[in-house]
Amino acid sequence: MPRDFLKGAKESYDVIVIGSGLAGLTSANILARQGLSVLLLEHHYQLGGMATWFKRAGGHIFDISLHGFPYGMIKSCRKYWSPEIAESIVPLKGIRFENPQFSLRTTFTREDFTRIIVEHFGIPSETVQRFFDTARSMNFFDDQAKTTRELFEQFFPGRDDVVRLLMEPITYANGSTLDDPAITYGIVFSNFMQKGVYTFEGGTDALVNKMRDELVRNGVDIRIRCLVEKIEVSPERQVTGVVVNGKHIACRAVVSNANIRSTIFNLVGEQHFDRKFIDDAKAVRLNNSSCQVYMALKPGESFDESCGDLLFHSEHTGFDINAMLSRDISSRTFSFYYPSTRPGSNRWLIVSSTNANYSDWAGLPEAEYEASKQDLIESTLCCLETYVPDVRQKLDHAEAATPRTFEHYTRHLAGSSFGTKFEGLQVSRDLPQQVTGLFHAGSVGIIMSGWLGAVNYGVIVSNDVDKLLTTH
Repeated sequence: MPRDFLKGAKESYDVIVIGSGLAGLTSANILARQGLSVLLLEHHYQLGGMATWFKRAGGHIFDISLHGFPYGMIKSCRKYWSPEIAESIVPLKGIRFENPQFSLRTTFTREDFTRIIVEHFGIPSETVQRFFDTARSMNFFDDQAKTTRELFEQFFPGRDDVVRLLMEPITYANGSTLDDPAITYGIVFSNFMQKGVYTFEGGTDALVNKMRDELVRNGVDIRIRCLVEKIEVSPERQVTGVVVNGKHIACRAVVSNANIRSTIFNLVGEQHFDRKFIDDAKAVRLNNSSCQVYMALKPGESFDESCGDLLFHSEHTGFDINAMLSRDISSRTFSFYYPSTRPGSNRWLIVSSTNANYSDWAGLPEAEYEASKQDLIESTLCCLETYVPDVRQKLDHAEAATPRTFEHYTRHLAGSSFGTKFEGLQVSRDLPQQVTGLFHAGSVGIIMSGWLGAVNYGVIVSNDVDKLLTTH
């Protein structure tokens, strides 16, 4: 008999959380702390969504995705998770840019970026300060018509080298482009500029396992390998429960950590929403996906620590989003993992990440797809040899992930790595006004993307859920 992953589950809960990305995990934790009964459903065998890991023979453990986040993650984790988790967040000290226009190392702080832009690029200090102050003052309620391109033209006209320095890391962080609203850049960029880039010491497996322990302590009923097929809604537009693994479980509220479009069209059904809302939801654009190459060195082998922690490498001249998304890869971000990244480990790992279009990979015949993955590995190694000359001799394992990989394991539509474009955020926020008890939290609208954005959106939504359930 197949294992029943819902064995022992109750017939009804206050809240059901669908998906265990960081927004879903955070919502579940906060709501359980408030004394509500919470069921967390995850279709995969591991928690974390895009913030997870996998193991390979030889003792190698790979974090799924690039995971640098702002200093604000410490405060959010301390307040909404635990001091233990917050204390494991440490700064990345070695951040490099290597491209035809410049070769730089930075601490990725406002002070250091100001120094670089003034001294290296020759921009007046007053201009740089006004740019940073403008970006820092941006918020969600500002003018949404102004694009990031227009923002840069205002302060750095004709300086695509400065634009590249300022824009490229944020594009890797949340998939934003020059044609997205300027506020989506300013808010995220300013978060990083507070005190630099941080990561979780011990790896994603340590983080998610600590989060799991906290969830269990707070009484969350966690179920893996449980695929939600339907969110059930009454004729009065009230959430009544979900169908998961063929079984109905009742609830008073649902928090969907799935993609917002998938939530509306696949899990609920457009018949339960107003026509105008459905039109707005159909207009929401998915953000791009990514490709990654995971490389592990043989036990006892290493690379020079001068490689840094994060390396933004490109052979392309100027910032070009189409070039960054192309299958003919010219831009990569290398994450170097040292034994200190995972205390107690002697493993040296490298992960290459590139932004990508789902459409470039989705329709490939299987043989061509596998050959393309091997080409991706080979071209990545050729590039990496610039920084680790003997990497091929030291290599123990290498494999590639594509947008199809992320679609398969996360069930994100089109393998989207960063949820949706900006317009998705308003649709996400308006969901409870359409169906009582239906909420969405996750990587959405660019601003609420990345690890910190997802956690903070989980906080916002959990407060909305708690308010509904304690006033009705």
